[in-house]
Amino acid sequence: MKHEWRKVEKDIYLPKAKPELIKIPKFKYLVISGKGNPNQEDFAKRVEALYILSYAIRMMPKSGYKPPGYFEYTVYPLEGVWDLTEEGRELQDKGILKKEELVYEIMIRQPDFVDKNVFDKALEKAMKKDNYYINKVRLEEITDDLSVQMLHIGSYDTEPETFKVMREYINNNSLELLDLRHREIYLSDPRKIAPDKLKTVLRWCVK
Repeated sequence: MKHEWRKVEKDIYLPKAKPELIKIPKFKYLVISGKGNPNQEDFAKRVEALYILSYAIRMMPKSGYKPPGYFEYTVYPLEGVWDLTEEGRELQDKGILKKEELVYEIMIRQPDFVDKNVFDKALEKAMKKDNYYINKVRLEEITDDLSVQMLHIGSYDTEPETFKVMREYINNNSLELLDLRHREIYLSDPRKIAPDKLKTVLRWCVK
């Protein structure tokens, strides 16, 4: 039976539209770093590189190699951990978000069977594609551990409204932000869904 993250891992990927406390295990990810406005082509090519590698791994059995422990699964959604440069933070304190000052790591989670050998095989195959960023992707293990998360429905530009609700929850439950970075998990394709219908999981690491 195919592993469907939307069905099996609802607590992680399909939270309610209200804050909740959750502990996130350590997972494997394909990760690439970047800086700048996510609306530009540079960001899109990084996303493309992640998907090329993710599908190269997903389709390996059809290419003649079945990794040990392989199982059928749906490719996980795109995620991003977002921060700002020092200049960007200074502007944000004044109520200005300059997207060119964004710093990010975007990633796609991988099944547990993906190890360095599987990654290297996928990389070798994917390098045949016309994408400069493929060799910038790395395999990492990451955990958010204790976190507050919430489903945001609407445009990315209205996320501050949801973060305000999350911060109130943190303050009211004797929690503390570890840092100002946050994770976004993109459940909708912005090319196909109207901005006010987009669904994004927002997550802060706390203690």
